[in-house]
Amino acid sequence: MKDYKLLVDILKDQVVPALGCTEPTAVAYAVAKAKETLGGDINGLDIYVDKNIFKNGKEVGIPGTDRKGILTAAALSMVVGKSEYKLQVLKDVSDKSLKSALNIIDKNIIKLNLKKDVRGLYIEVIARQKGSYSRVIIKNSHLNIILIEKNGQCIFSQNEKDSIVNKSSLRDKIKVFTIEDFKDFVDNISYDSIRFIEDGIAMNEDIGKTGLKLDLGIGIGNLFNDSSSVGQYAKAITSAASEARMSGYPMPVMSSAGSGNHGLVAILPIAIVGEKMKLGKEKIVRSVSLSHLVTIYIKSYIGALSPVCGCGVAAGVGASAGLSYLMGGNLIQIKGAIKNMIAGISGMICDGAKIGCSYKLAISVNAALDAAKMANRNIFIPSKDGILDESAEKTIQNLGRISVEGMANTDGVILDVMMEGCK
Repeated sequence: MKDYKLLVDILKDQVVPALGCTEPTAVAYAVAKAKETLGGDINGLDIYVDKNIFKNGKEVGIPGTDRKGILTAAALSMVVGKSEYKLQVLKDVSDKSLKSALNIIDKNIIKLNLKKDVRGLYIEVIARQKGSYSRVIIKNSHLNIILIEKNGQCIFSQNEKDSIVNKSSLRDKIKVFTIEDFKDFVDNISYDSIRFIEDGIAMNEDIGKTGLKLDLGIGIGNLFNDSSSVGQYAKAITSAASEARMSGYPMPVMSSAGSGNHGLVAILPIAIVGEKMKLGKEKIVRSVSLSHLVTIYIKSYIGALSPVCGCGVAAGVGASAGLSYLMGGNLIQIKGAIKNMIAGISGMICDGAKIGCSYKLAISVNAALDAAKMANRNIFIPSKDGILDESAEKTIQNLGRISVEGMANTDGVILDVMMEGCK
């Protein structure tokens, strides 16, 4: 038997509450850490981010405000950000702090720069006050600080190789497992060991129901809202939760593999279908755990941020596996659901975090339900069709190769197109 305690540790590390979109939030986290290192008010701030952080932070709402973007998140963090809150770093935002943040932006002391010569997730913050400065670098994952400096003196550092070994990159250790291991894990792990997954189900259902009730966003969730159809309601509550989150509504979500939207897709369709089928909390939690594990496994291959939409090709695939398991699927059918999903949705691109992501989540939920139902009726897209392989694991690796190697220039082109729209 493999080290299933490690899988529990990975779940606890990768399934955490997040307030707002994780990309501007990660920048706010770095700013908070730089502010705390500096030990006083900041009068100058330089921010350098990779193209994915820039892309995902451009049009997304910031929690508790009617504003968008990285500059707003950074300015708010200068006022109220606390690094101890991690992905909820901005949870103390108020009208007063927003007013102060907008004054900071008006003073033009924050400079946001695109760092083109880096691969993968990268955030660098240099904060200044009079004769002092601090520097913080995050790399590879949203909370993975690899360097903290004050006035050129190193306060903390770890090289990239060390960061992969350390808990901050615990995600990548999931590669030693297989889909069969994940199923064996959710079959046999004690319920008390994964009971914490209940928190994410409740949290994500809360924001989804709030989104529907208050009709937040642009109305995608309520368009699909049909309580007589479990599939439609699953789409509705998932997209409504994303609308609330992307528009900046101040409620946290439970993330998966570094993304709040991933967490919505990985959790909500399984929870809604399970509740409708009256399967009981434990079965739902075990199914959601499988969904998280498959999502994290895929993200370990396609990267923390990628040119493909992780809500579809990671969390959507995870949801298909969890739904198959929820509805009684065996190992062959669960693997088939994964491959069915990849066969159908692998071309969905990521063109930044925004309100329109809510529709991509709805599409992902719909596809995950179809992929699982097909598999559980022994309808499988044939191996060797396109990028599919005989094994689900190799199919996922093929998907990762296409994302990392085949689409290496895609993000740059997407960002160029997005920036042309701003001229």
